[in-house]
Amino acid sequence: MVLRKRALGLSLGLVWGLAILLGTWWLLLFNSEGKTISKLSHFYIGYSYSWGGAIIGFFWAFFYGFIAGVLIAWFYELFGKMLYKQKQ
Repeated sequence: MVLRKRALGLSLGLVWGLAILLGTWWLLLFNSEGKTISKLSHFYIGYSYSWGGAIIGFFWAFFYGFIAGVLIAWFYELFGKMLYKQKQ
């Protein structure tokens, strides 16, 4: 089975981006202090615990999720070829 790199990258990017965006907005909606999630600003440049900062966090999380998805699919394919060589 071959994993499509772009498809997995887009899928993971979207899931991770939406998790950051909706997680931040959820906490803001219920007036949470956001002490833990605000630490994401160490990883995502421009992210802040705010409505606009969540959108910036979405783009960074999408980018990192996309890269992770491509790498996972690439390693999967590489190891699949190494471990399950077809006999001819």
